[in-house]
Amino acid sequence: MKTLQRELKAAGLSVSVDGQYGPATVTAVKRFQRAANLRLTGIADATTQSRLRQSLGGKSVRGSSGAYGYGSSARSSHLGDRIPLHKGMSGHDVKILQDFLRRDHIRTSIDGQFGTGTVRSVRHWERSSSRSVDGVVDAGDIATLRQQVEGGADPTVAAPPTQPAKLAPGDRAQVGSDGLAIAPAGAPQAVKDIIAAGNVIAHKPYRYGGGHGRWNDSGYDCSGSVSYALHGANLLNTQLTSGQFESWGAAGAGPWVTIYANGGHVYMLVAGLRFDTSGLSSDGTRWHTSSRSTSGYVVRHPVGL
Repeated sequence: MKTLQRELKAAGLSVSVDGQYGPATVTAVKRFQRAANLRLTGIADATTQSRLRQSLGGKSVRGSSGAYGYGSSARSSHLGDRIPLHKGMSGHDVKILQDFLRRDHIRTSIDGQFGTGTVRSVRHWERSSSRSVDGVVDAGDIATLRQQVEGGADPTVAAPPTQPAKLAPGDRAQVGSDGLAIAPAGAPQAVKDIIAAGNVIAHKPYRYGGGHGRWNDSGYDCSGSVSYALHGANLLNTQLTSGQFESWGAAGAGPWVTIYANGGHVYMLVAGLRFDTSGLSSDGTRWHTSSRSTSGYVVRHPVGL
């Protein structure tokens, strides 16, 4: 974790090297992803880490066991392939930088050469964008410039909530002595249907790949379980993998249903209960009253729930 944070700092992003994957690190990862034109997840997956190290080609980053580097050459086909960009450099990434500056109404030549004129243009842009004025283009600069020119999600804006608002006592589902969930009387019908479907497979064994390709199976994995429950409320027509749930529905936590997904696992909260294959062997059911860490998960919810 500290190595990742050191690399983010070397790229010019504001983050503390404390070994904690907190909100500041998530924001820094998103800003690098914006700079490198990657999907904005805030998750430092293998692709993000690889691009970060490639971008830092030629730099040495001090680690706990000494200095190390990533080689002296780097691709320069896209803006963000080399970080930082500074006077004396040349390449296609410099040309894209110049084009972006011109599109942001900064006068500059577009010749792929980071000369004195480009330094002046960069400093002009930095002043107008309230960036540190040094004539050097780091990852934070590229992220800001991309945001200004291309629009889209701004990684500096607070993300949607990752935890649903607390439910009133009467709106929380309960787990009966049989391990099945009891839906609150005042819940939306779709929530009741999700719970009813979840109860059908609550005691089914975990089976990798189970629930994919057919709805009725002898066992279900994590994504097969979540897919089955959502299908029971007519919210899903086909089974999804855990990775596909990262982009399903709407961003953030929902008031009734919240899905937590990453490339390796997915679970959801339904009316305050956790529906999760993790804990199945100990609790004997997919319904759990206990909570678990949400770190490293993309948070989504069914629209309207």
